[in-house]
Amino acid sequence: MGRLETLGRALFGGVLAYTAIDNLRDIEGMSAYADSKGVPAADRLVPLSSVMLLFGGIATVLGRAPRLAGGAIAAFLVGVTPTMHDFWNKDEEERDGQLIHFLKNTAMLGGALFFLGSGPEEN
Repeated sequence: MGRLETLGRALFGGVLAYTAIDNLRDIEGMSAYADSKGVPAADRLVPLSSVMLLFGGIATVLGRAPRLAGGAIAAFLVGVTPTMHDFWNKDEEERDGQLIHFLKNTAMLGGALFFLGSGPEEN
């Protein structure tokens, strides 16, 4: 494995793991926000999805189970992005910020799909 690939995995997975830890540190606030956005059973889905993201991030950093890690990250992003960053429903003041988050998550989804499609599951 090359240095650039290792650095790329560390950056991608590390940021996602940090995000998951940040979610878990404020699980009540994150669950309340998700509930306000209409997420059903937010008090259970937010911790579950945050743990999925944490697993995916750590596994990516370690270079383990790339397809499983990519799948966990992709599932998180597919569920969260349109629900939590619905820029099309925001007023002008909030629209740009939510659009940036939506596009950032879409780019990360591309990275997750790359890992989902890379290599054998045994890695």
